[in-house]
Amino acid sequence: MKKYIIYTLLSVLFFSILGCEKNLLEKNPLDQLSSGEFWKSKADFDMALTGVYGQFQNSMFSYGAPNWDALTDNGYGQHNYWGSQAIVQGDISPSSGGYISDVYSACYSGIARINIFLEQLAAFESSDLDQVTRSQYEGEAKFMRGFYYFQLYSHYGSTPLVLETLTLENQIQPKAPEAEVLAQSLADLDSAIANLPDELFSDNGGHAVKTSAQAMKLRVLMFAAYGNTGIPDNGILTQARDLALEIMEAGYVLSPNFDDVFKDGTQEGNPEIVFSIKFLAPDNATPMDQWYGDWLVVSPLQNLVDTFEDDDPRLESTIFADEVNFNGNIHNPSNGLPTGFGVKKFLSPGLMPYGYATQSQQDWVLLRYADVLLMFAEAQNELIGSDQSVYDAVNAIRGRVGMPDLPAGLTKEQMRENIRHERRIELAFEGLRYYDLNRWRIAEDILNNVTDGVLSYTFEERFYQWPIPQAEIDKSQGQLEQNSDY
Repeated sequence: MKKYIIYTLLSVLFFSILGCEKNLLEKNPLDQLSSGEFWKSKADFDMALTGVYGQFQNSMFSYGAPNWDALTDNGYGQHNYWGSQAIVQGDISPSSGGYISDVYSACYSGIARINIFLEQLAAFESSDLDQVTRSQYEGEAKFMRGFYYFQLYSHYGSTPLVLETLTLENQIQPKAPEAEVLAQSLADLDSAIANLPDELFSDNGGHAVKTSAQAMKLRVLMFAAYGNTGIPDNGILTQARDLALEIMEAGYVLSPNFDDVFKDGTQEGNPEIVFSIKFLAPDNATPMDQWYGDWLVVSPLQNLVDTFEDDDPRLESTIFADEVNFNGNIHNPSNGLPTGFGVKKFLSPGLMPYGYATQSQQDWVLLRYADVLLMFAEAQNELIGSDQSVYDAVNAIRGRVGMPDLPAGLTKEQMRENIRHERRIELAFEGLRYYDLNRWRIAEDILNNVTDGVLSYTFEERFYQWPIPQAEIDKSQGQLEQNSDY
């Protein structure tokens, strides 16, 4: 029997208007327009595209991404944002809410905007838009849709594929097999790669470029390669390795200063950033400093602190103990530190004291070159073993912060553990640890053995895929079936 779902996205008829120049993503939001008055000129499409980018600012996927590490052995979420505490304790059901329902709804809300944009773009016949611009706009939209379908694939598996604007006539959509959801994400990213400009992200005013789409596709391939077993597929890993090599030839380099990637004032033109989600105070500010520097929304666990090697300066850059201290400039958090530690990585030194009046405008770095190097090293090691190219990639990241090279003569298995260690340290609180544990299929082993968590951890095999939210089941008039383990 076919599986269907009813969406409540028909009301998505508005786009946020943030600006209309090449650097429009760095401007402040102005207002909203009715779609009936829209789609008349290139300026309308510029503004609508910015509205599509604006949906990317959803806190779950941007400045709130560190909270994903509260689902892992890296941290604890004392404020229970997006229901993290229930997930950690194994209380996952179709009615859970939080991440279980919000990822689903956020992705389809973003997809709805993109589908409207693409449909209107295809129907627009004016010479106001030349073919190069049309192709680029399509590529940017599909880059983001590819991201959303990756989220749906990685968290739920089999979900509906919605590729057109929904109406009362077509609001019931079939639930596609997991493989088709993955294929759609990759197809969208391939289209983006073909249509986006071949230049560095820092040179394109905040818009996605070809390498942004390549790096996102690389992330999707690295997740898909491990399937449902944790045993990598060499064919997919070969695609990933070759794609990583292309990105490595594009001109990106590691930022000389690790901290500069994450701090306002040193992100513009940063040679390591492959794609970031833009923010600008005052009207487009975030509570990032308040969340992590004052409220302690995420508290690092002792086992993560202990995982850092002696004298690794990334510990001081990533985590603070007791108080935030930037060269004697100190902020004492108003909330308690349940583990004794807080996240320092994304804090702005110049915005103290952090509080309700703090307006943060650090961009959220979604893709960066260090991650590309680590994904290359992982794929190459699994395919070939620990050859010199693997050493070079990992040692470049370690060398950037003054850490010694890895010891020579590591076996594939030993190098695998070193790469996984390096990912945990280098990418801590960037929202990737949960994905890594899931794709490697080691979440059960790791999470069920956390002994220093504030909560008791429980992870079952079925949690590798989440249930379809019960609200969506209820709206489907009995036609949408739940994932089999729920």
